[in-house]
Amino acid sequence: MFTYRNRYFIIAVLLFLVEIFIALYVNDRIIRPYVGDFLVVIFLYCLIRAFLNASILKVALGVLLFAYLVELLQYLDLIGTLGLRSSKLANVVLGNHFEWIDILAYTLGIGLVILVEKYRASFFSRRPRAS
Repeated sequence: MFTYRNRYFIIAVLLFLVEIFIALYVNDRIIRPYVGDFLVVIFLYCLIRAFLNASILKVALGVLLFAYLVELLQYLDLIGTLGLRSSKLANVVLGNHFEWIDILAYTLGIGLVILVEKYRASFFSRRPRAS
């Protein structure tokens, strides 16, 4: 069940650093809100695949459902209900407002993951093995 895949871990660390850079230094209307959401599901996927021996599809769909859940909690104003509106950490981690385009960004991010994994699997299955 548990494993360690260095490639996924390195990609996850790099994506985490990109996310931190975006959060700290980018304040625009496209990269921060939408590219950040697109990348965060890829980051979560890679982090989970680095340590968990589960199928690509199960991990991808699990991450996507988790992202949808976070967005639903934003729609339900969880931060306001818990009295955490002034908490910068809570606003960064959970987000503070629902947007349908975020759902699209999450879906496209996981879609890219599935496409890359499918391509990678077909590429390596076609390669001749060294004798």
